[in-house]
Amino acid sequence: MGGKKLYINHDLIREKITDIEKALALLDQIALTPEQDFLEDQILISGAKYQLVLSIEAAQNICNHLAARVARETPDSYADCFRILGKSRIISQELAQKMVSMAKFRNLLVHQYGKVDDSIVYRIMKNDTGDLIRYIDEIKLFLRTVWEKERKDGKGKTIDDSRREKEG
Repeated sequence: MGGKKLYINHDLIREKITDIEKALALLDQIALTPEQDFLEDQILISGAKYQLVLSIEAAQNICNHLAARVARETPDSYADCFRILGKSRIISQELAQKMVSMAKFRNLLVHQYGKVDDSIVYRIMKNDTGDLIRYIDEIKLFLRTVWEKERKDGKGKTIDDSRREKEG
């Protein structure tokens, strides 16, 4: 990150985090359905797939923004973007690998490379959406760290401390 101010669009990131949280709330509701009932209900299956796509794409939007603004790299693919965030220590390496898998799964859902097994959709909805919550948490932690560093004037004082000294 160096000493330069990063021009991060916090509004964009907040909007995308909200999108993820809304999608996860809907997925949580769908996940209350017993698996056999879920597998027999095309509306629930379609809804779950759509919410998974929305949440992963929102995570991807955050990723692309931070890769460009912080890591200053252009990803070659959806999956590559999360690798960049991991390599740049914006998110943990472990989470980066999980998000790479999610990005690949999103591609399967969107492009329907072969038919996606609906029981896998159910398993992901029940067991793996916590990775998106962790992603949000790690992004928020990173942003707080950036904000704290940008508040410093380089002398170990916050901008507010420097103003008080000049006024005092």
